This record gives sequence, C-alpha cells and structure tokens, in this order.
Amino acid sequence: MIRQNSATAIAWNLLLLTLGSIVFALGINGAVVNNSFITGGAYGAALLLWYKSELLSPSLWYLLFNIPFFILGWFFVGRRFFWYSLYGMLVVTLASQWLVVDFQINEQLYAAIAGGLVCGTGVGIILRSLGSAGGLDIAAVILNTRFNIGVGKVYMVFNLILFTLTVSFYSPDIFIASIILVFISSTMVDYILSLFNQRKIVYVISDQNEAIAKAFSERLHQGATFIKAKGAYSGRDKLILMAITNNLQLKKLETMVFTVDEHALFIVENSFNVIGSNFGKRKMY
Repeated sequence: MIRQNSATAIAWNLLLLTLGSIVFALGINGAVVNNSFITGGAYGAALLLWYKSELLSPSLWYLLFNIPFFILGWFFVGRRFFWYSLYGMLVVTLASQWLVVDFQINEQLYAAIAGGLVCGTGVGIILRSLGSAGGLDIAAVILNTRFNIGVGKVYMVFNLILFTLTVSFYSPDIFIASIILVFISSTMVDYILSLFNQRKIVYVISDQNEAIAKAFSERLHQGATFIKAKGAYSGRDKLILMAITNNLQLKKLETMVFTVDEHALFIVENSFNVIGSNFGKRKMY
C-alpha cells in the first residue's frame, strides 16, 4: 500500500492536480468564456466580475479571490491540503491565462453541455487528489471541520447568491444556460469521484451459507462476513452472508452462489464510499 506522504503518492497527487486543472481551464476557455457563461464557485465570481468590469482577466481575478482563502487555509486547514491546493490553484490560474482554445460551438445549449462536461471532468480529477483548486473548496473544508457545516450547503448558499446576481445582470438565456452548465458539471464531478470507488454490497440468504463462504474464500479469494439473523416466519436462526466486491467480480460471486445453492436469495446494493481495510483510505487534510 502506498503511503500518502511517499514520493510516489506526492507525484500521483501532483499529476492529478495538473491534469485536472488543465482540463478545467480548457472547458473555461473553450466554451464558458466564449459564451459569457457563469460557473459556480470562486471562478464563477471571477467571471462575473470580469464580465462587468472588463479589467484584468478571469484567471487573475480568481488568483486575487484566492488570497484571503489561502490565508485562512494556512491557519485552519492541514499543511498538506494547503500546499496541494496552492499548487492546483496556480496551475488553474496559469492554464486558464495562457491556454488559447475555442471549441467553436455556436449553439448556446450545446456549448453549455460541452463546458459542463469538460469543466466537471477537470474538477473531478482534481478532487481525486488530496488537494483542490483553491477557492470555495478551502472555505468549505474549514467550515466543515470547524463547525460541521456540510460542504454541499456551503456551495449551495454561495452559488445561490452568485446566480441571483447573474440573473439581475444578464438575459434569461445566459442564466438558464449557466444553470445547465453547473448542473452537468456537478453531475460529472460525482461521476468521476465514484468511477473508481463504486462497490457492490452482496447479501446472500441461504441454508448453505457456510459452504458458499468457503467457496468464496478458496476459489475466488473473496472475503465475507456472517450476520446473525432470524427468519420472521420460521423463527429459526440464520446466517446472512455479506460481501463487498466490484463489478468485475460480481458475476463470479453470483455464479458461485447458485452453483452451491440454486434456491439462494442473492441481493446486490450499490455503494460509492467504502473506506478501510483493503478498499480505500480516508482523506486526511
């Protein structure tokens, strides 16, 4: 297992931050700016200020907005998260300042969809790391760790204020397109974050669960856990077999269960956040 502070882990996190920041900047310059859209978060505020003032550039406004966040982050967030986020923020600033790209999408709806897909993919890759791209991420982490305020609530309140300003300054078309962009971006972030974390929780109810568990272990090298239960109708004590697996292994487990007991009950649930043991490590800021 790779330690979070090892050279390999540091290089991996920097790679995720670099790649994600560049992809995000491509979405901003390729679709968002060219159509005067507003994204959520601190970059959306930077865009709004640039559209109204025409001073500096969105990336420079974003850099300036981040100064107070990083001052607070230095005192209230872990140093590792601080330095990774500082790196991510600088890459976003430089990439969005110097990358010149135009997706050449003339239809506003299509541009919003493309911008949301690309920006959301970039943010999702960034958040796979132990850092962020700065901005509202830092404020959200501080409020969550200090006052137990949910990260989603912080974004919701900020974006509500931001889009209230947007609707007062711009046409309904721009406002609606921006909402579509943010919705698609958020969906892509969730998809990217769950892409490698998705697990299947399997429950097996059978009178031959001990034999099934043995088959799991010996033939598939799959761990499992017994849960004590009692039949509601029969009143008999039972053992429910629970296992956590992935999509690739799921079909093998199903085949194994019904090979041992064709009358077994095989139940599958989706899970996107399995932490501990050999599955994944909890993020520590």
